[in-house]
Amino acid sequence: MRQHDGFTFHKLDLADGSGVQALFEAHEFLQVLHLAAQAGVRYSIEAPEQYIASNVTGLTVLLECCVRHGVEHLLYASSSSVYGDSEETPFSEEDAADRPRSVYAATKRAGELLAYSYARIHGLPSTGIRYFTVYGPWGRPDMAAISFAKRLAGGKPVQVFGDGKQRRAFTFIDDAVRGTLAILKAGPPSGQPPAALYNLGSEQDVELLDFIRMLGRTMGVEAEIEFAPEPPGEMRVTLPDMSAMRRDFGFEPRVGLEDGLAEFVRWFREYSE
Repeated sequence: MRQHDGFTFHKLDLADGSGVQALFEAHEFLQVLHLAAQAGVRYSIEAPEQYIASNVTGLTVLLECCVRHGVEHLLYASSSSVYGDSEETPFSEEDAADRPRSVYAATKRAGELLAYSYARIHGLPSTGIRYFTVYGPWGRPDMAAISFAKRLAGGKPVQVFGDGKQRRAFTFIDDAVRGTLAILKAGPPSGQPPAALYNLGSEQDVELLDFIRMLGRTMGVEAEIEFAPEPPGEMRVTLPDMSAMRRDFGFEPRVGLEDGLAEFVRWFREYSE
């Protein structure tokens, strides 16, 4: 573990109330940035209890600690998956988001509602960020970019669930970080209750098959596609309305898909050596 000034690492389960409470007692947190979660749509169908423990119970523990210790602002990760069966794109934060397509999406939406209730009951300022398909160096190994790159590098066909015409707003990690830090720097939201939600993603959506072909060209290989049945829970389209981020933080995504894939492939080659 690398050492940095002002940084300490504690291996904790967020659902461990006594352990998280001890952490808050040992440190004085003015703001809390909560990015931990049990993520992924497909596995949530197989192991729903893990998602509820991490994403609902874990967040509730954190909310309680923030209230008890006077935290000024809780910034937490939500997901574009909460939009579920919303029919119109781009998705707006004003959409009802009440028809989730997966257990994962349901737990993330539950987290947003919990944060809202704590803002109303206790006055705890919170901001939820609905991230849209983030990719880039050091991403989760089960995410599309890394899993596809591994198969392409190994000369294996890329498995696509469904027809491959799903559209995604792939968001490069640098843009996700910039947007997150812009919200953190701005501080707690105003209003009554002091709870806010923001989309954070690219406004450039692309079909999944085109994304795979672009990745293959960037890697210098021809992508071979192997189709498989589409599992339940997957969304057909994810595309954010970014007007709120633009209005409140002057935020604009900077990294286009071609540049982002080029940077990702450079990292992937170094990482794989």
